[in-house]
This record gives sequence, C-alpha cells and structure tokens, in this order.
Amino acid sequence: LPPEVEKVFAYATDPLLVEFSPVLAVPEFKVPLPGGERPSQNDIFVLGRSKAGPVAVMVEGKVSESFGPTIAEWRSEASPGKEERFSFLLRTLGLADGMNTALRYQLFHRAASAILEGERYRAAAAVMLVHSFSERRAGWRDYEAFLQLFGVRAQAEVIQRLSGAQSVPLFAAWVPGDCKFLNA
Repeated sequence: LPPEVEKVFAYATDPLLVEFSPVLAVPEFKVPLPGGERPSQNDIFVLGRSKAGPVAVMVEGKVSESFGPTIAEWRSEASPGKEERFSFLLRTLGLADGMNTALRYQLFHRAASAILEGERYRAAAAVMLVHSFSERRAGWRDYEAFLQLFGVRAQAEVIQRLSGAQSVPLFAAWVPGDCKFLNA
C-alpha cells in the first residue's frame, strides 16, 4: 500500500478493520451492475484481511477531475435501465430515493461496488477509498455531501463507518496522495 493509505488503515480503530493488510490488488477492476451494459470500473480493487476477516476496498484515484455527472444529469436521459440501476444502487447502499440530485453518481456506484465485492468474498467490511492527488482538494465537497447521506461528517485521512442497512458494513476514506507523483 502507498504509505499514506497504509497509515490510514494502521490508525483504524473499528474492530472490523484492525490489523488490515492487503492480500491482492487488481487495477481497472470491473463490477457488473444491473440496468446497463457498462460495469462500474474501479481504479483498484484491494482484497485484504483484518482481524475480523476479509475486507473489500474499492479505490477511486483522483487528481483534478470531478466524480462525473450529478444524479440529475445522469438521470436526465432516464431509460428504464438507468432507473433500474439507480434503484439497485440505492438498495445496495441502504438509502431511500428523493435525495439531493446534485450529488455525484460515481460515488454511488463506487461505494456499491465495494459492498458487492464484499458480499462476493464474504467480507467483514467494505471500504470506498478516494486517493486524491489534488493540491486543491478537487471533489472534496462532493465527497462530504455523499457522506452526509449516511449521517457522517467527512474527515480526511480517517476511515469512517457509514450508517445504513447495507449487507456488508460500509466505510469511506479520503486519503491525500503524495503530490510529488504529479510531476513524475
């Protein structure tokens, strides 16, 4: 793991994440979702272990780009498939519809991907980790708004448990990356 990501896991106090260590990492990992032809393409999938058991981690790497279209933009051309997919994502995340449509769609399917792979590997926990290499924290406000759906006030460099009725306990983390890699 990159040192900054390793540090965040080392300081995790939730019993489901204590003594986390990676076992396998797969770049450009695709998770099929119903209601469409395209899967959720995650930057990296990490399968790890903690004292409690397997842990599924989906990593979204960012520099200055956004988390894609808002829910309103994505649903503007709502086909039956898109509605099916969005309903599935909400159920997977344990959320109700009728939310702020200015939230970013990508955060929903990244978090759901972590849960789905957590189910697949019978994980004790699922983590959506944003590894941000933005010097101006591009996307931070979108991340904050997404975590508010779960009643959580976002903090950087901390793995936070998200409330809800997910099949696998869901956590999120925003980890600033070392910006020296931007100039490499």
